[in-house]
This record gives sequence, C-alpha cells and structure tokens, in this order.
Amino acid sequence: MISTWDELVTAALLGTERRTPPTRPRPGQDAAAALLDAAALRTVQRRAGLLPVAARELPEAAPEDPRPSLPPAARRRLELLLADRAGPGGGAGRRGSAPDLVELLPQWLTAANGHGYRAPAALLPALLDAARARSDLRQQALALAGPRALWLARFNPQWKYALRGGPAPAAGTHPSDAGAAQRVWQEGLFSERVALLSSVRRRDPAGARELLATTWPTERAEDRLMFLDSLREELSLADEPFLEQALSDRSRNVRATAAELLSALPGSALAARMAERARSCVGLDRTGAAAPRIAVEAPHECDGGMQRDGIVAKPPSGRGERSWWLSQLVEATPLHTWCERFGVTSAAEAVALPVADGWQPDLHAAWCRAAVRQRDGEWSRALLGPATSPPAPEGSSWRDPAKLLSALPAAERAEWVAEFIATHGLSEAFRLLGVCAVPWAEPLGRAVVDALDIARDAGSYPWSFSGVMGLAERCLDPAEADRLEVLTALPDDPEDGTGAPGAVGYWAEAFQRLVGTLRLRATMRAELAGQVGC
Repeated sequence: MISTWDELVTAALLGTERRTPPTRPRPGQDAAAALLDAAALRTVQRRAGLLPVAARELPEAAPEDPRPSLPPAARRRLELLLADRAGPGGGAGRRGSAPDLVELLPQWLTAANGHGYRAPAALLPALLDAARARSDLRQQALALAGPRALWLARFNPQWKYALRGGPAPAAGTHPSDAGAAQRVWQEGLFSERVALLSSVRRRDPAGARELLATTWPTERAEDRLMFLDSLREELSLADEPFLEQALSDRSRNVRATAAELLSALPGSALAARMAERARSCVGLDRTGAAAPRIAVEAPHECDGGMQRDGIVAKPPSGRGERSWWLSQLVEATPLHTWCERFGVTSAAEAVALPVADGWQPDLHAAWCRAAVRQRDGEWSRALLGPATSPPAPEGSSWRDPAKLLSALPAAERAEWVAEFIATHGLSEAFRLLGVCAVPWAEPLGRAVVDALDIARDAGSYPWSFSGVMGLAERCLDPAEADRLEVLTALPDDPEDGTGAPGAVGYWAEAFQRLVGTLRLRATMRAELAGQVGC
C-alpha cells in the first residue's frame, strides 16, 4: 500500500511514538527512518506527476529613468538608512549619543530629490517597503524611486499604495509633450494622472484646469476631490468659473473644497456673497457712551444659498447653531471687509476693538482661520500680537498660533518664535518650531540651544525636552556643530545639591548626540553633492 502524503505529514508532526507511520520498515530499520524514506519517495512521485503550465508572457521592460544616479558615497548612505529603519526607534526616552538614522531618512530623501537623483534599482524594494511602513516618507520616496517604482509595484500587492496615489512621475511623459500628456490623462494610473496634473499646474495653470475639465463629469467623487485639491497651487481668479460649477457637484466634500478655494480668493463672487452676509451680522456699535465696540447678531437660519456656498448647516457636538454659522461666514469673508466696516485703517486697529456680549472668542477664532486661508500676513501679525506677550487662554486668537505663523514670511516666522522662546522658554514652543523653515535661521537656533542650556542649568532631565531636542537634531544648521561642542562636556553636579541627581550626565549625552547628528547631516550633504570620495 502506498501511503498518502497527508498521512505521512500527520505521522511526522505527531511523532512516530504517538502515531504509527503508514509504512513498512525494512529489516533493521526503525520507524522514523522508514517514514523519511517514504516521504522522499512520495516527494519524487509528486514532482514527477506535475503537469506543465502554460508559459506566461514576459512583463514589459521597466521604463527608463534618465535622471543621474547617486554618487557612490550617497548610495551607501541610503543603504545604511534603509537598513537601520527596522531597528529600534528613538522615542521620547532615547538614550545614547549615536544619531537616530531613522529620523534622518526623510531629510535625506528630500535632499536627494533636490539634486534630481534617481534611486538605485537594487534598492527600490527596500525603499518601497520603507514608504509602505511610514506614510510620511511616501511622497519623497516615490519621487526618488521614479517610474520604475510604479512598474515594480504592479508585481507586489504590499506596494499597491504606490498605484493608488502619490507623486511618482508619470513614466515616459513630459508636460510639454501634449500628446503624451493626453494619453496619460486618459489611460494612466490614478497616481500618474495626479502627478501629471500637478506638474502641468505648476507650468501652465490654465492648461491643467482645462485638462481636468475634459474628464470632470465622468470622474469618481473621491478622484474629483483629489484633482480639485491640486488647484490650490497657483490658485487665481481664472479658476473661479470652474470652481463655481463645482459648488453644484454631487459630492458634499467636493462642494466644500470648491467653496474653501473660492473663499481663499478675496475677489471671487463667493467671497463677495459671504462678505454681504457677514456685514449684516457684524458691525460697529457707536451708540453707547463708552468707546465704540463690535456688535454681533448671528444668523437665525442657514438657507439654501448659504449651504451652496459651503456653509455646513449642522454644527459639531457641543456647538450652537448660530455661532457655528457665524464663524463660517466670517471665515469665508475677505479680511479687507472689516477695516472698511469698522472705519479703521489697519488690521491691528480692528483686532483691538472690544467685542460685545462675549462674541470675541468666536470672532477672533474665525479671523484667525481667514488669515491663514487667505495668507494675509497683516492680519496674522495682528492676531498673533507681540511674541513677548503671555499666551492667551483657550478660545482666544492664541488658540492656534502655529497656523497664524505659517502665513508669515519664513524669516519673520523664525524671528517671532526665537523671541517667544527667549521670553517663555520651550514648554509652549514645540508646535511653533514645527512651522519654521529648515535649517533654522541663526537667531532661532541660538534661542533653542540657549533655552536647552538654561533647562540643563535648572536641573531638569533632558527627556523632558526630547521633542525639542529631536527637532534640533533635524533642524539646526549643521554649521552650528563646532559652536555647540562646548555643551558636550561633562560638568560637575551642582555643589549646593540643587537639580536632579545625575541630570548633567544625561544632558552631556544628549548634546553629544545633537553635535554628532549635525556633523552626520553635514557629511550626508557633502555626499549628495559628490564631495566625498569613494
């Protein structure tokens, strides 16, 4: 009797002492040896009995990527960064003086793309794996991987994220090639179409809008939303007719996005309609004996016209309907409306006016969102106030200063945050630092390092400032490394017994890691520039 494969596997798993193998041992042979002989025989029989399958067509060749390859030293660096990503991360309590390579990978990818390099073909699988595990890497990783990443992703379901979207450039196309661009737009993958639309938008805003209009009625709602979002770049009044049509879209999300884009154009018809509604709700009361103040009468209803213009009728939980409608109206109103409405000459004067009946938090919060949406530096500056002022409580214009800062020029942003840190320390500064340009300007970098040095002298532990320290490692100018070397020394603990025991040692370790990371970043920059030999 020939034993079945399943019987042999069962006996092997359970053991010959618990399950008698379905075999006959030869004289002098034990049961286990007989089982292995039978398994070997059945294996040969199974393989010999396989029927040949039809040969598949070979896949088309991977597209060419004409970009230059990485310098040898930079290629080795990428291998190290990708190999280290699977190791233990830094985290809030990271110890040791070695740089955290995991957190340097995003910066390295951005710098490599700035040089216009392509990723080595042999490292594409590791790069796609890294971007699959960390969504924050995807944009830069797919840009470096180029068209071959899309080709490769078709053969591995784990990399299907690259086919759904992302900035990977369309293979074999250039925006200036109208015929190729049309073919990609009509036949390409979604990610290729998004990349193409974004690329055309940067070179020819009207051409991108016209390209989108050719297929707009037949696109899926989620795709229309993504394509519409690409119009944020180079947004102008020339886009208004298209966006006005999108206000009647079948998808609520598309309508909301179209309304948001139109409200970012102070000269649009939607902005004018919102301003007219807002003026009927907010005005200056000069009737009292006291100084003039802003009077507010929130809307009593949210009619169909308001809803078509993007006003959401149902408020979030815990929010009153009328204040919710008012906030949306004010947020979508051109900010220059208010100086005229209140008879003042500047945003600072408007912001300084008292507001009656407790409406100031709602009004100022809406102005903040309007200033960010309209990228209005004057109003952002007025709502922020001086950096030396104490942070205002929740519900005031200070509720999200980081967003207001994003509307200011990079140099002014850094100067404001540096002054804020010098006055208030680091406890409130983490989100503010996140909106500052990298590498940090010299005054900002100095303010951060000085604040860390003060915290060390006060006896705090460095992990209380691990978030800021991590930002410093990634954002300080690498040229600062030599100046910071003095902070790596290990001073004596305070003689008076103040401070946390052993904290100075931890601080020396943290500053050693900071200096080491800055020097590593400088080396990586030189490698990408081809200034480091083999």
